[in-house]
Amino acid sequence: MLLIPAIDLKDGRCVRLRQGNMDDETIFSDDALAMAERWIAAGSRRIHIVDLNGAVRGFPVNADIIGRVAETFPDVEIQIGGGIRDFTTIQTYLDVGVDYVIIGTQAVRTPHFADEACLKFPGHIIVGLDARDGKVAIEGWSRNSGQDVVEMAQRFEQAGVEALVFTDIGRDGMMRGVNTGATRELARSVDIPVIASGGVTTLEDVRDLCDAGRDGVWGAIIGRALYEGKLDLREAQKVVNGHDASRGVS
Repeated sequence: MLLIPAIDLKDGRCVRLRQGNMDDETIFSDDALAMAERWIAAGSRRIHIVDLNGAVRGFPVNADIIGRVAETFPDVEIQIGGGIRDFTTIQTYLDVGVDYVIIGTQAVRTPHFADEACLKFPGHIIVGLDARDGKVAIEGWSRNSGQDVVEMAQRFEQAGVEALVFTDIGRDGMMRGVNTGATRELARSVDIPVIASGGVTTLEDVRDLCDAGRDGVWGAIIGRALYEGKLDLREAQKVVNGHDASRGVS
């Protein structure tokens, strides 16, 4: 199980939203580099960055900040999402040191885009499936695509994506616990890694997700709970290390 702290960027600041509402934000920092350093010092091996402005506008808005994070911490994996809707943007992010590019809206609207992206950038493409009541949302969660999340997951597995990020929109930023059941169900439907997102709040959530590892839940993105001090990353990492050790996982 890989714990992945989230850095959500809006207008250059580190913020957290509630259920993806751009008008319901909490600003936590003006310095993304300092925030990344904080999570890396606590043991993080991967950082999840979202360009919130980009997700809504359809093109990168905070790319310069993301590039600085990747350049400053070359030994830490960076995965980036938000407004990635063409191959030029993907190439630009990979060129500055980003390891994984998450595509969502464009993949759902035009599945062949994911097919081509996997062919052009093998090993670097993750698809984000953001679901509300089992249906995939797009355009910064502002629209319901009407597509079934499990069917889309299987479609992208066939395309050759590296992993899936599954977000339960109803839990995101609400600190009501992760929807482990839905995450397990999705992970069982595919043979590629699934990264859980939305609602990870307590050490018990972390333990539940560790147990879900047998179903293919490979990682967890954690946001508001870290920023508000509800969950300590070092303690959560100890839970993961203990679970992995008991299973003989290095």
